[in-house]
Amino acid sequence: MDNIEVKRKDCLVAHDKSVVDIFTPEDFTDEEVMIAKTTEQFVKQAVAPQLSSIEQHNFDAVRQLFQKAGELGLLSIEVPEEYDGLSLNKKVSGLVAEKMGFGGSFSISFNIHAGVGTLPYVYFGNEEQKQKYLPLLSTGEWIGAYALTEPDAGSDALQSKTNAMLSEDGTSWLLNGEKQWITNAKLADVFVVFAKTQEGMTAFIVERTYKGVSVGPEEHKMGIKGSSTATLILEDVTIPNENVLGEVGKGHLVALNILNMARLKLAFSNVGTAKQALQLAVNYGKVRKQFKKSLVDFTMIQEKLANMAVSIFGAESAAYRTAGMLDDAIYSAEKDENMMKILSKYAMECAINKVNGSEVLDGIVDEAVQIHGGYGYMQEYEVERLYRDARISRIFEGTNEINRLTIAKILLKKANQGEVLFSEAREGSSGRNYQYVQLSKQLLNKSLKAISLSGLKMEQEQEYLRLLANIIKDIYVMESAVLRTEKAVGKNGDGKEQIKSLVTDILCEEIYRQVEEATISIISGAETNENARRVLLEEIRQLPIPLYGNLFIKKREIAKVITDRGRYFI
Repeated sequence: MDNIEVKRKDCLVAHDKSVVDIFTPEDFTDEEVMIAKTTEQFVKQAVAPQLSSIEQHNFDAVRQLFQKAGELGLLSIEVPEEYDGLSLNKKVSGLVAEKMGFGGSFSISFNIHAGVGTLPYVYFGNEEQKQKYLPLLSTGEWIGAYALTEPDAGSDALQSKTNAMLSEDGTSWLLNGEKQWITNAKLADVFVVFAKTQEGMTAFIVERTYKGVSVGPEEHKMGIKGSSTATLILEDVTIPNENVLGEVGKGHLVALNILNMARLKLAFSNVGTAKQALQLAVNYGKVRKQFKKSLVDFTMIQEKLANMAVSIFGAESAAYRTAGMLDDAIYSAEKDENMMKILSKYAMECAINKVNGSEVLDGIVDEAVQIHGGYGYMQEYEVERLYRDARISRIFEGTNEINRLTIAKILLKKANQGEVLFSEAREGSSGRNYQYVQLSKQLLNKSLKAISLSGLKMEQEQEYLRLLANIIKDIYVMESAVLRTEKAVGKNGDGKEQIKSLVTDILCEEIYRQVEEATISIISGAETNENARRVLLEEIRQLPIPLYGNLFIKKREIAKVITDRGRYFI
């Protein structure tokens, strides 16, 4: 990554004007909407009444919920039909994860099971492994878990001390080590465990009943108290050779690609919980009075509600766009094409969604507590639990710092290769919001050029990587929202999609300002020559930025819609 050379100054600016469709939440079929409603009813009728009990570690209740979810087909969205699954896609899986985001700690247990606890078998299991484990996981008869993190290997999870030695006759492995902070540890019947072998990291299927497998005490956590989190202890565990998942020595590819999918699923769950927090905030604001007025009648509160909705719209648009891209890639893949290669192409987009979704959720639950005032700090109000539960999302599936480094490194690699990123321009795209997208891409190119000419060694300059990650994240979210709104307006007309247009106007203008600020910071740090720096900064000031609008009025209009509906506007 030293001395990155940006081969094309306009490498990130779209020139293709062909019509390219992106998937949006409005594109779901009636059957898929019914799956969403089934999930909503399950959370409302089965999960919500037991949340207090689940918080007290009533794991019997959790297991019963898993079995009920299995009966409804919610555990098997991405499992092939031949293994008792529904053979659906990541868009529907994301929709289920979003609706499950209203389910508190159970949503964590659910997403781990349906994601990293099940998908390794789908993508990397051989036929015998799929036949044995997927039907059990699909029905909820068995619960799955994923064991990667270790006490001395948190963010650097691939530096495993857990080891596996092949027997002399080559028929089994002897596994020893500890895996830390394993979600579903007390519940799981089977674990995907990563261990160091002579050939490199390898993934193993470890059943709970194997001799030498034990689980430590429950961790005492700040939030998500109802999910099981404990250490998995492995002492001279004999693993049959047929329980190697994927190829010996290539477990890191299993780990990294499955984590990519987990990051996207977490973003969907974050969107769901963010919608719940907004709903709690607006409904409390309607009944709570101060100075003889409802809280929602104060314009500063209206601004908060609108900001919540705008950030949800951006996160939602980006997440479903990414799921659609993944589905298209998987669907169009050749029969013998390497699945790991397909999934790895979208590592940056998955990381973008993880970072954005978790930080959107954090900001929204914080404001929801603020709107509740002192009552938001009290445990009898649901928003207090949401506040505590949300904090883990910035740590889960790789910290946001690690994910930002991933985003920036992939960006620099793509830029060095002259690749065009996020270029889904639509026929006739125009207007102020499209201008903001294109201008933001120009600013990113200026940042990349400044870094390239600086000679800085980027692996030692993480502040620059952080800002680059923020810029590309912001552009992706902005462009996703613009394309979604364009599509909706083209289909339904301006009148019916006025709220989306207002939200997109705000999102684009505010994100552009963030991108401009980050670009100024990069150039100011990377360009040491004062005259050259002055020229570059003057170029930014001369960009043809659309005239800024009155965002206060637009936010009041959005807040009115939210208040009338008592929830997010879609």
